[in-house]
Amino acid sequence: MNTSRYVWVALLAIAAFPAAAAEFRDYPDLPPLSAVTQALNAYPSVLGAQAGIKLEQANQSRLAAGAYEYAVRLGAQRRDVRLNPSQQFNEWDVGVERYIRLPGKSTLDAKLGAQGVDQARLAHGDALHEAGRQLLKLWFDWVRASQTEAQWQGQAEAFKQQLAIVAKRVQAGDAPQLEALLAEAAMSQAQAAQLQAKLRAEIAAAELAGRFPAVPLTQAPPLPLPQPLPQTLEHWREQVLQHNHELGLARGETQRWQLQAQRARADQTPDPALGVRYANERGGEERLIGLNLTIPLPGQARTASTQGLQAQAEVAAQREAAVLARLNTETVSAYASANAAFATWNKSRDAAERMQRNADLASRAYQLGEAHLSDVLTARRQALESALGAALAQIDAGEARYRLMLDAHQLWPIDVDEEDGGHEHY
Repeated sequence: MNTSRYVWVALLAIAAFPAAAAEFRDYPDLPPLSAVTQALNAYPSVLGAQAGIKLEQANQSRLAAGAYEYAVRLGAQRRDVRLNPSQQFNEWDVGVERYIRLPGKSTLDAKLGAQGVDQARLAHGDALHEAGRQLLKLWFDWVRASQTEAQWQGQAEAFKQQLAIVAKRVQAGDAPQLEALLAEAAMSQAQAAQLQAKLRAEIAAAELAGRFPAVPLTQAPPLPLPQPLPQTLEHWREQVLQHNHELGLARGETQRWQLQAQRARADQTPDPALGVRYANERGGEERLIGLNLTIPLPGQARTASTQGLQAQAEVAAQREAAVLARLNTETVSAYASANAAFATWNKSRDAAERMQRNADLASRAYQLGEAHLSDVLTARRQALESALGAALAQIDAGEARYRLMLDAHQLWPIDVDEEDGGHEHY
């Protein structure tokens, strides 16, 4: 192991133990943290969620003010006195009234407004989380495609070197011309596979750049050096559930319907309307100033509305339970997958090293005239398959670990207040 590999091990060993306060940092095998933050905050769904916060803040102000407005009443009439037909009077009246929100309803409205803003902030965090998942997936898709291209490029170079050895033996009369044709065919196959892998790498890079233009793409993305998970399943389960936006949204939805049911129950006692009235009667001979009190009589519709909202709250509670159960299952699966991927990488790495040694021995034996070319070509193909499998297993192990860290909010800042180093708890 050379010096640079020791540096890699040290850096990633530190990264394997996330701090309790979620001190976000750069990782050598991921995009820079500053670029990630910029890319996530510029993602369309995240920008839409930010607008949703403004919408709910406006709705909060509306609920605080209440849907109670002043109303002006105007009236005009003509009075005819039958006992004295000559007596006719023009009369008019004007009044102002407003419904009064009963005590307790304003408190519920304030809670509903605050709950809406909290839900919008959770939706913003959920959008950041989903954008982070997309970025992580597209990043490792590009790393896989780039590594596949690199493996085929190395294989093409190896077959090219093998062709040179065969050509020397053919020229010296130690091998038939058929072996040169076989070596050329193997090199051409490897070069064709390299071109296909290069195209896939370019497509993956274009998709990543198109979705997240702020993320810089290097010519040779580094392979992750997987590390075992240092904590137990219970630790990861607690972290994922504690910070999960989807669960927070489900819980908030249950609370919102419960508050709405309480508000509807309060509305079973109607709000009265209080008004002031001024009247001019008998052509100005009589002037009246009075107060009006209007009390609506509640009907069955208010009771039915309350019952419907209570049922909706029960539906939301069951959805919340379903989300919690699914997240538990997904966390167990993600934890098992990360551990299995790390073990698979270790085995694949050992197998690849052995297959490479076998290919090198077969090539040396052919140079000494102790092996057939077909054995060499077969050994090289097997070495390529093993090396490519080990590289992909290494990428899978790194991605699985980072995905679990992302879901636990220990990889990137995906909450509104985490940009300042804080943490939200739901």
